[in-house]
Amino acid sequence: MAASKCNVTRLTEALSRQLLDSVDSVLFDCDGVIWRGDQAIPGASEVINSLKKNGKRVFFVTNNSTKTRQMYADKLGKLGFDASADEVFGTAYCSAVYLKNVCKLDGKVYLIGSNAMRQELEDVGIRPVGVGPDPISGGQKDWANVPLDNEVRAVLVGFDEHFSYMKLNRALQYLCNPDCQFVGTNTDTRLPLEGGKAVPGTGCLLKAVETAAQRQAQVVGKPSSFMFECVASQFGLDPERCLMVGDRLDTDIMLGSNCGLKTLLTLTGVSTVAEAEANQKSECPQRQKMVPDYYIESIADILPALQA
Repeated sequence: MAASKCNVTRLTEALSRQLLDSVDSVLFDCDGVIWRGDQAIPGASEVINSLKKNGKRVFFVTNNSTKTRQMYADKLGKLGFDASADEVFGTAYCSAVYLKNVCKLDGKVYLIGSNAMRQELEDVGIRPVGVGPDPISGGQKDWANVPLDNEVRAVLVGFDEHFSYMKLNRALQYLCNPDCQFVGTNTDTRLPLEGGKAVPGTGCLLKAVETAAQRQAQVVGKPSSFMFECVASQFGLDPERCLMVGDRLDTDIMLGSNCGLKTLLTLTGVSTVAEAEANQKSECPQRQKMVPDYYIESIADILPALQA
């Protein structure tokens, strides 16, 4: 008879010390892990700063595409974290790197996204078009023959508060050209807010463009291994000596599983231990990738092990 599967392991102080001794680098998701909205998780800055004092390298890996690396570094600094822009890997930056280094883009990009994404693209020498509102006019024949920039060689979809029918249409017209590359920042469908509220995430916009274009985007953000490769290639990281800390099983923990990292789920954000245990009991290989090595109530609970 098969042995029954054990529960997900809670990280005790003793296990924390063992885990930290086994890694050189720690990658943190941001929202729901080190902060919620504009408030730091109590004790989070002390954990990050103590990790660095103990010789660990720390990186911040987020699917949020609405901020540049510098904007993130500024926010981290204001909340008491010792952090610099080159330690931040958001999808605005990583998608620019992807288009430049992987796609070898030679031309402009039609951007459904934010000013932060525009800035990161420009910083690597890529010219974006399309940021801001795109009001509709005329009828269906006009829409099907909307003027296009003939230098556009890729469509990039991130979070865009000005997303509209005309932007969806324009993306479709560009993507009718099979040589036009198609990249998305991430597939998160909902952005959770305080009090159980939520708003639609980038995944909703990306799915609309994929449906219209009848094409699948190359997705840069977690759980795509490219997010880790982006960090690893710049800093020479050994996956076996890295820990991924996150609050979402389907992005953070799956990224860790996809890349061979140790994984730690924190319960200050989206996912629960019950969900992790349900994944563990599942026969589905994809769900098995959404089981963390350890879980902890809050990353602040690591502090005693760091101070011991």
